[in-house]
Amino acid sequence: MRAIPNMLTGLRLALALFMFLALAAAAGDVPWLGDTLTQPTQFALERWAFWAFVVAAVTDFFDGALARRLSATSKWGAILDPIADKVLVCGAVLGLMSLGSNPQVVLPAALILFREFTVSALREVAAGKGITLPVTLLAKWKTTLQLTALGAELLVACWASFGLSADPAVQGPVTLVAHGLLWIAAAVTLITGVQYWEQARKALARA
Repeated sequence: MRAIPNMLTGLRLALALFMFLALAAAAGDVPWLGDTLTQPTQFALERWAFWAFVVAAVTDFFDGALARRLSATSKWGAILDPIADKVLVCGAVLGLMSLGSNPQVVLPAALILFREFTVSALREVAAGKGITLPVTLLAKWKTTLQLTALGAELLVACWASFGLSADPAVQGPVTLVAHGLLWIAAAVTLITGVQYWEQARKALARA
């Protein structure tokens, strides 16, 4: 039972990889598919990718909750969990780009990636000097916002594959909500990046 949280984290990593490969294949970017990709296959790949993302995002909540409930928190889990989150977020962003997603997605998505890689590098530098950067409450909400926004963007990008109404009166508002959520997620992501930067700056100054 104590291994379940880490198994869920591992599942999230596997689902993130599958999601990205499915989206890349749906976009025709997998070499061995070539010109054999049919529209039904493309739509099926998009649906599988979307549901893989949803399941992976749900595991992000359950692995941490179960680890605390089962008193199964571990250093290995603490290392894997943020890695799995970042792989899932980055995989979703890159998958959206491979589908040729709406240009309005590019800037907020790029800002999210910029922050994630910058903070990861900052953590490594700080760790090399024996400094740990505790996760802030806003940073925890940041991940939830990112996953919600990216899930909405994936739904919009895969809209036709689900056979949803192409009526602009239906699709338009959903698209606006998805873009709005992504910008909110990007803003919160940048704010948390500044918070970590300040933590690291003060800690390094005292070291």
